[in-house]
Amino acid sequence: MSYDSLSQEAIRTALVPYGVELTADLCSSIRAYANLLKHWNERISLTSVRGSDAILRLHFGESFYAKKFVDFRKSRLADVGSGAGFPGLALKLLCPDLQLTLIESNAKKATFLAEVVRTLNLKDVEVFRGRAESWVPDGRHFGFMTARAVGNFPDLLDWSHSYLSPGGKAVLWVGSDAMPYLHADKRWSWQEPKLIPGSQQRYIVVGSLL
Repeated sequence: MSYDSLSQEAIRTALVPYGVELTADLCSSIRAYANLLKHWNERISLTSVRGSDAILRLHFGESFYAKKFVDFRKSRLADVGSGAGFPGLALKLLCPDLQLTLIESNAKKATFLAEVVRTLNLKDVEVFRGRAESWVPDGRHFGFMTARAVGNFPDLLDWSHSYLSPGGKAVLWVGSDAMPYLHADKRWSWQEPKLIPGSQQRYIVVGSLL
């Protein structure tokens, strides 16, 4: 199945619960991204999610939903463990002036991310192929760190503590069992978790460096 036939109306309908204002250009970018994801997923394992509606909701919608709680505009963001580009590249589509660093250790997935960046002509996006702890800093700090389905919270929060600006924020997509691990790190102040639409146990949680 190709997603070329996905109409603007179908995309908008799928993403209504996530509170996103969709322009024609954004719908076009989502459609092109979904097609790349589908074609590459036939050769390498990028995602277990299948079907256009599920791709729109579980990848794009859940990524977009964070923008209801965080203003990413004109900021620098590190997306750790980017995988197929969610949430990092999805947020870049919503916030074109975002300076984005995608950190992905899997070489094939990193190659896919670079292809999405090239195909969609996205500016100010760096793809780092390697583990977060191997990332070589360039003297600048990030305003935000995002991570989705990354479970090693102590290492993730240690890395974020080192590379976020003072008052920087970590934005995490987590299960209901994650909060005790996050609250155990007293360097952070965590907001109330936000339940993701359509889910009973997946949340977005935002933490600020103290």
